[in-house]
Amino acid sequence: MSIEQRIIELESRQAFQDDTIAALNDELVEQQRIIERLQVQVQVLARRQEEMQSSFGIDEDEAPPPHY
Repeated sequence: MSIEQRIIELESRQAFQDDTIAALNDELVEQQRIIERLQVQVQVLARRQEEMQSSFGIDEDEAPPPHY
């Protein structure tokens, strides 16, 4: 294999790898956005649960009634 052919092969591989890295980076950015949205939703749900427990006067340390 000549040096010119080897250089062409290496340039092709590099171009393919650059494209793959860019695609993976785009996917990673999207996944991070999804994770951040899910974290906000979990925080909202946790706050709602705490509010509901306090509005009904339920303490976390309170034992369940005897019939449980």
